[in-house]
Amino acid sequence: MVDVTVLGAGAFGLSVAWACLQRGAKVRVIDPYGVGAGSSGGVVGALAPHTPENWNDKKEFQFQSLIMAEAFWAEVEETGGVSSGYGRTGRLQPVLNDRGLELARARQETSGALWRGQAKWCVISEEDAGPWAPHSPTGFLIHDTLSARMHPRMACASLAAAIQEKGGEITKEAPHEGQVVWATGWQGLVSLSQDMGRMVGNGVKGQAALLRLDRPDLPQLFADSVHVVPHVDGTVAIGSTSEREFEIPTSTDAQIDAVLERAFAAVPALKNAEVIERWAGVRPRAKSRAPMLGRHPLREGAFIANGGFKIGFGMAPKAGAVMADLILDGVDTIPDDFRPEASL
Repeated sequence: MVDVTVLGAGAFGLSVAWACLQRGAKVRVIDPYGVGAGSSGGVVGALAPHTPENWNDKKEFQFQSLIMAEAFWAEVEETGGVSSGYGRTGRLQPVLNDRGLELARARQETSGALWRGQAKWCVISEEDAGPWAPHSPTGFLIHDTLSARMHPRMACASLAAAIQEKGGEITKEAPHEGQVVWATGWQGLVSLSQDMGRMVGNGVKGQAALLRLDRPDLPQLFADSVHVVPHVDGTVAIGSTSEREFEIPTSTDAQIDAVLERAFAAVPALKNAEVIERWAGVRPRAKSRAPMLGRHPLREGAFIANGGFKIGFGMAPKAGAVMADLILDGVDTIPDDFRPEASL
């Protein structure tokens, strides 16, 4: 009696399942490790846009998804009764030099048209940004109102609760019935590469940390290549590393210590906060660097939703919607750069 089986209970798998359920399909999610067991069970949760310039299909897709997110997570939370930790709280970034300031002001102009008045990209003074802001060598920062945050673990639990409340099944083992969607994360991309006989995707390890610091209404920060993300539960996430070579996927080491040092140096407000957790996981990265959405390249009649890498949760609302269109109605609106063949 199942119309759609989704393999994988991470950001993409759960979002595809939710979108199909909303369209009236009977859905089963299978993950032997449980909900959010992979990189979707991390701690950072920075939903940040591309720069508003040189517009393309990928940037447009992400923009639409970020705009959809507020209503998406509100409905998920209302249905399942579990908070996702979502909040469109914006982001601050220091402007490092005069050239950067020139670019930031140019993007302030283009954002009006490209973001169609639904969000702002502004240059503000360090003084106006307040004590939470990182130090800026130029005295100016970029403030955008499109960036949002959610807590990955809370978001996975929220989606799972909504899926089950709406009649969907989440299990660790069951038959693959109906239309099958492979949303199996980095290990799925490695297996696909082996089956294809060439690299189409792999995993990139990331390490992050959680601090005990209650700043839920403040914007996220991006300074010295470090994300600083205040969460609704009284924590602040710091991340992350990008490691293409690794031996133990879930181990942490001195690399996250270096990230924390950069965060403390860039944001003085963090210095006395207690580090309560160090986390590591492997994120799925397709060869094209874009999400891999569409028909499965090797399994007749099956589909794939993978390769979220660092933007999986930000892309998830739109990714779920377009995959549901394809799976249930055969309507394909997926950008060419996102199709599996772009990585083949």
